[in-house]
Amino acid sequence: MGLGRQNMGRPNLKGRQTPSLKYDVLTALGAFGCAGDKHRQRIALRLMTLLTARYNWQEDSLTTGQREIAALWSVDQRTVKREMARLRELGWLILKRPAARGRVACYGLGLDALLGQTEPCWANVGPDFVVRMSSKPVDESNPTVVPFPVMGEGAWARIATTLQAEDAGVFNAWFAPLVTLGERDGVLRLKVPSRFHGSFVRTHHLSRLQALARHQGLDVDLVD
Repeated sequence: MGLGRQNMGRPNLKGRQTPSLKYDVLTALGAFGCAGDKHRQRIALRLMTLLTARYNWQEDSLTTGQREIAALWSVDQRTVKREMARLRELGWLILKRPAARGRVACYGLGLDALLGQTEPCWANVGPDFVVRMSSKPVDESNPTVVPFPVMGEGAWARIATTLQAEDAGVFNAWFAPLVTLGERDGVLRLKVPSRFHGSFVRTHHLSRLQALARHQGLDVDLVD
């Protein structure tokens, strides 16, 4: 199907998110499907339908049995089993808990893989979508998020000052919410506000963060 494989992490969307972010993820997936052949369109549509109907965005949890998925997709359970295996292979779904007697499997959303594979199609939606997906805050309405105090001592203060000077919008959205846990054994440990936030930083901004940290003689560890 030409979908490719990505370097898979274990990201998810647990925590408070802006409502628009959910639609942005679905839009990215839809644009990706529309740009491909019928096989890619079909699997993208099926995942979009499943996420819209049954995925718990707050808990990063999808717990729906194969019979119910078969009814939702208008297919048989054998097709469901095959398609769910394909979604795991792509990294779009992450198995969090296998099925057991009397209990269905639990899946999370593989956001790193999904974002990485759909990113080439973001421009098809529009330049505003590209900007939004590249620099959207995790929760734009959260009044507790305040600008990072760049004054102070230590490697993180110096790194943050550079990041803020380079791009204040990206800095305020993605780097300012990080909280330093200190330096130990040559590693700068930074606490992320949510697993989604950490996943997005790892996918889109970690290389720049690591480059600046290396100038301070440090590696970076993002802590969920």
